[in-house]
Amino acid sequence: MKKELLFIISSIFFILSCNNNKASSNVSINEQDKYNFKLKDQTVSYKIDEIPDTAKKAYFASGCFWGTEYWFEKMDGVYAVISGYAGGHKENPTYQEVVTGLTGHLETVEVIYDPQKVTYEDLVKLYYETHNFEQKNGQGPDIGSQYLSAIFYQNDEEKAMAEKYFNLLASQGYKPATMIRPYKNFYPAEDYHQDYYERKGSLPYCHFYNKIF
Repeated sequence: MKKELLFIISSIFFILSCNNNKASSNVSINEQDKYNFKLKDQTVSYKIDEIPDTAKKAYFASGCFWGTEYWFEKMDGVYAVISGYAGGHKENPTYQEVVTGLTGHLETVEVIYDPQKVTYEDLVKLYYETHNFEQKNGQGPDIGSQYLSAIFYQNDEEKAMAEKYFNLLASQGYKPATMIRPYKNFYPAEDYHQDYYERKGSLPYCHFYNKIF
């Protein structure tokens, strides 16, 4: 009788485990359905020195770089995202200097990506879909010039792509406040700013995904 009872309990546990596995799989599928971009396998990561020379870089500012970084890190084809400061006049600024608004820098991310898997156009679309590009004085509760919305282009092709989606949004009734500026410089932020939400196990407070395109 004890053996039979043990067998029944074991069988129930096995069935529940299988169902849990199926549920986990369904959550993954359902999560993918929420987005217009392909999600990255989060178990795969790259060290900077492991990234191939064929990788490209792109630069986006959309308020607090923690939230901007969070969304680009979820995209398949992105090797790494580095939070930092761009567009200012001071070399190697510190966070304390940037937050004064006197250095001219914006909180920006450097997106290092595989052009065989993801295009610059894909990055631009995700950028616009993950912040309030109409806000003129910052992003969410973060107010100040260092939190403004901007795309830093490195060539005419990137500039044209950024302008294409800016104009598309305007044609749809939006009022984009995003600045489209030539790339000038980029300085990585302090270590404690990198992979912030991944390390904290939390979610962005003012960057949310909104399907537009």
